[in-house]
Amino acid sequence: MSQPKKIFGTDGVRGIANVEPVTAETALKLGRAAAHVFKNLEAQSRGRGRHRIVIGKDTRLSGYMIENALSSGILSMGVDVLFIGPLPTPGVAYVTRSLRADAGIVITASHNPYADNGVKFFRADGYKLDDKIEAEIEDLVFSGRIEDIRPTAENIGKAVRIEDALGRYIEFAKAGFPRGMTLEGLRVVVDCAHGAAYKSTPCVLRELGADVIVFGNEPNGKNINKECGSMHPQHLCAKVREFRADVGIAHDGDADRVLMCDERGELIDGDDIMVIAALDLLAQGALAEKTLVATVMSNAGLDAAINAAGGKVIRTGVGDKLVIDEMLRGGFNFGGEQSGHLIFRDHSTTGDGLVAALQMLRTMRSTGKPLSQLAKCWTRFPQLVTNVVVREKKPFDELDGVTKLVAEAEAEVKAQGGRLLLRYSGTEPKARLLMEGRDKAVLEKWSQKIAEAIKKQIGA
Repeated sequence: MSQPKKIFGTDGVRGIANVEPVTAETALKLGRAAAHVFKNLEAQSRGRGRHRIVIGKDTRLSGYMIENALSSGILSMGVDVLFIGPLPTPGVAYVTRSLRADAGIVITASHNPYADNGVKFFRADGYKLDDKIEAEIEDLVFSGRIEDIRPTAENIGKAVRIEDALGRYIEFAKAGFPRGMTLEGLRVVVDCAHGAAYKSTPCVLRELGADVIVFGNEPNGKNINKECGSMHPQHLCAKVREFRADVGIAHDGDADRVLMCDERGELIDGDDIMVIAALDLLAQGALAEKTLVATVMSNAGLDAAINAAGGKVIRTGVGDKLVIDEMLRGGFNFGGEQSGHLIFRDHSTTGDGLVAALQMLRTMRSTGKPLSQLAKCWTRFPQLVTNVVVREKKPFDELDGVTKLVAEAEAEVKAQGGRLLLRYSGTEPKARLLMEGRDKAVLEKWSQKIAEAIKKQIGA
């Protein structure tokens, strides 16, 4: 029996632009399928007129091609399109809610190079699609079951451009910053990655009173994420030192991530931000269920700091969608990833680099402490990552003695508050062993033993 065809990955559709599945032909089919699904989720549109879908994008050259193909497919199913132009992914999610649209689509490949592109979908409430709806759209793309649905005359959809989408998102982001508090006297360096935040983040910071120095804000369709942004934070750190700024902010191409830099030019990553924000929320009694949601990639020191303050950490697999799903299941209001996806559910329905940065600036202002001092609230555990090139990905429990070694190692590092993660790479012929703990010598001892046992049996 053949496997069902798939175009959705862990976060929407993504690949090289103009190569399947990111082609105009497939985008048109995606538009038709999505329009059919969202039109039938609710018989009555949220706006009480015709069903409407918002389309936003980042600054990639191929965005024009995908945007037009998607919209053609949607319009052909009798659903209207609302074009909002370049806007951060969380901005598209917000504007979808704000305009009472029935769904939102953002055309982006996030932190990938400009030659890539992709498509992400949001429900009417601004949250990402669940697997069931994705599967339904995917089935319609390949099955041809809706080929005979062809509205005509006045039943064909129409497209309009929404001119105030950027302004709506800017006001939304500012609303999460306390009234009466300003950023006056604060010098902020911002790296927009030549991406979707090139207007919104500098504008918000300036309107709040900051002295803003911006780079990565001249997109030309081909320079998104190129030697800039959160994928290359060393440039942000250098600029903070050069301009003697108080803080630095770096986004990725679609600005659903943020990494920061303290006044000394030291990088502040997603783990740092999560600990600072979670401890602040705990102190205010505002961290729902006293729980932070993180992924398996976050440092074990994060758990130690949160536990010591009376909170707890729940871990998920890698991907902000998995973090959000867990937050919704448990009623939690804060979570994120080491990479800089931070979800403040009291403010946003998805990872939002600008909202997260503003929460850090709020904490700096309310405590009177620089970012370097706030980051001292936790200690990052020593981490050792060992990669073993393998000739086959045999289950670890089928390898002689490996499971026993892992159990013994895990017991020792857990006793000191650390952790162990052994898995195969999803993209390379490698076994990856991550170990964290307070004693580096212990990590080295067990890493060597486990790696040798794997190498002896399936090493390339």
